[in-house]
Amino acid sequence: MMRKSVLFFGFLLVFLGLALPGTQGRIISRCELVKILRKHGFEGFEGTTVADWVCLVQHESGYNTKAFHNNGASRDYGLFQINSQYWCDDGKTRGSKNACHIRCSKLQDNIEDSIRCAKKIAREAHGLSPWYGWRDHCKGRNLRSYVRGC
Repeated sequence: MMRKSVLFFGFLLVFLGLALPGTQGRIISRCELVKILRKHGFEGFEGTTVADWVCLVQHESGYNTKAFHNNGASRDYGLFQINSQYWCDDGKTRGSKNACHIRCSKLQDNIEDSIRCAKKIAREAHGLSPWYGWRDHCKGRNLRSYVRGC
């Protein structure tokens, strides 16, 4: 009996070990993010720097592609924590504008989709003011350390 319990517990641990990484998302390294943002033209975009964006991502999602935050009436998704009230459709948010014309889940699966939507938000706002993480932790600060060594 004890042996079956131990065996079951072992299988359970293996199953959880395989299942959880898919739900946790991919953590992108700081320098990998710098490279991706430079490649996609974020330097100088709407008066921002790559350092601004890296700081924003660190404080919004911790570099986690599957980051999710429930705000009550709406939710934030992905690296840039894009909100379901205005920018994407999660099928749950009443009156969603879905201005990026995308399912919110795609913002957790595809960095290209996240980049397109984040740029649309920044273009419409003429900067990064819609993101609390950037306003509270990055705006007006020396952000060179976010790109140093990359």
